[in-house]
Amino acid sequence: MALEFRRANIDDIEGIVDLCNECFEENTDYKYARDVFQKTINDDNHIYLIGVLDREIVAHTKITIIPTIFAGMDTYAILNHACVKRKYRRKNIATKMLIEVQKIAKEQGCVDLKLWSMNFRKAAHKCYKHFGFKAINAKFFRKNIL
Repeated sequence: MALEFRRANIDDIEGIVDLCNECFEENTDYKYARDVFQKTINDDNHIYLIGVLDREIVAHTKITIIPTIFAGMDTYAILNHACVKRKYRRKNIATKMLIEVQKIAKEQGCVDLKLWSMNFRKAAHKCYKHFGFKAINAKFFRKNIL
């Protein structure tokens, strides 16, 4: 069966959570994920893209479209939780997913793609660079406000 990329729906949440929990050593529960997904399901600026092979979710990324009012920044997309199931890696699935992401971003009027990736994901970084992403001289800052 052929690999298919499509936007996720509510029935895909458990497969997405299982994949991301495996790839990122996370512990997200299904109810939390479903609740968040429901809040953004009708927002075209939040796109959960999945790759399906033989009815199994084998790839995923979250695309967030950011329209801005600033010249030079224009509209751009940020990717996070980009991953491929371990047993399907090194089969060009990530590259095919990035091609689909780029197509979606262009359709949404984006001029730029950005992503962040954890430091330990060295193989993913190679894939991103091979696809044409460039590492920028920046730090990712975080402040917990709870």
